[in-house]
Amino acid sequence: MLSEAALTIIHQLNKAGFDAYAVGGCVRDHLRGIVPDDIDITTNALPAQTLDIFKEYRVIPTGLQHGTVTVLIGDTPFEVTTYRTDGTYTDGRHPDSVTFTASLEEDLARRDFTVNAIAFHPEKGIADPFCGQEDLNRGILRCVGDPATRFSEDALRIARLVRFMSVLRFQAEPKTAQAAHALCDRLSLVAAERKRVELMKLLMGDGFLEAATAFPDVMCRLVPSLSPLVGLDQHNPHHSFDAYTHTIRAVQAAAKDPVVRLAVLLHDLGKPQTFHTDEQGIGHFYGHPAVSEVLARETLTALRFDNATTDTVLTLVRKHDTPLTDNRKQIKRLLSKLGKDTLLRLLLVKEADASGCHENSAPPDFTSVRALVDDICNSAECFTLHELAVNGHDLLSVGIPAGPLLGRVLHCLLEAVIDDRCPNDRDALLSLAKECADDV
Repeated sequence: MLSEAALTIIHQLNKAGFDAYAVGGCVRDHLRGIVPDDIDITTNALPAQTLDIFKEYRVIPTGLQHGTVTVLIGDTPFEVTTYRTDGTYTDGRHPDSVTFTASLEEDLARRDFTVNAIAFHPEKGIADPFCGQEDLNRGILRCVGDPATRFSEDALRIARLVRFMSVLRFQAEPKTAQAAHALCDRLSLVAAERKRVELMKLLMGDGFLEAATAFPDVMCRLVPSLSPLVGLDQHNPHHSFDAYTHTIRAVQAAAKDPVVRLAVLLHDLGKPQTFHTDEQGIGHFYGHPAVSEVLARETLTALRFDNATTDTVLTLVRKHDTPLTDNRKQIKRLLSKLGKDTLLRLLLVKEADASGCHENSAPPDFTSVRALVDDICNSAECFTLHELAVNGHDLLSVGIPAGPLLGRVLHCLLEAVIDDRCPNDRDALLSLAKECADDV
């Protein structure tokens, strides 16, 4: 189970007379047959003793007040944390104090779920005082001890519960689920950055649909703009589900691209504000992509997403209702505006959107559109200003003044090339430039 580097840390601690175990998610993943990404070590050595034992290695005093030292074996970091018990959690997120202990069981007792409260030693084997292996085998997420206490101590554990349901495809034990529902308002205590991390991991899970169906309240605490979608009957023959259920089914159907899944989660936020019924009682949502974009921007800003992710997601939300065909001119225009990567992601968003409409919805067939995108890109056809046979200097040479007009003329020429009204030829474009300048 353990890498040579992890074994080195455990053996060094043991050689110095201390206990040491791999603990938490790495043990859980190993027992599930998955190679763990990170290996955390727990020990009865105090932080100062750990620093001394590994003085020949690169060591970072990550969180000495909480007993954590990061030891680097080569370029691989390992968190080595002293057995501890936690004090009160005044802020609902972090213990006000910790007390180091000599007991592995006391250390495991402070952890969130039984499946994460298992320790492993290469010679001594498994330490599992809270029957985490049994819950692991049954696919159950159960808090260690009293669920209300665990969630009151650290509200992030509520989001972690739903995330583990999605990623592990496990079910929440009834008392654990009940406490999570009762205390989910406490997610307001969690920093935006931490909520963003949990949300993205949750979105990428194979069990996202089941988790989001079981915990719409938690989803709406992570993304408050989802709340008006819950129970919104769309009154439309193209939709069998309420807006929230459609959304989470579409996310589940989406390709495992984080940007695509995030865009699908936010694509219909504007439906409640734009909903109306016609004389036949059919529901319509005219203009909802634009409203969805505004609400998506607010959501992404609140969760501190980076600018690149935000810009791409907003483009996908704004364009998700755009009809797409294998019309060469249309695809060239979209390539010009979006670029190849974003256009291909838009196809994925539209496929997911359609797949979430009915129980057995089939996504649209964009095979010919994808082939056309590849053909246009591989044939070096002009669809960006960079590929245009003239540039700003050329336009200045024929009397087009610098400034906004010059930019508008360049775009006018590009549109003429894309529409096949003018060849991508320098002389032809310069001839057309003055006409464009008069028109724009």
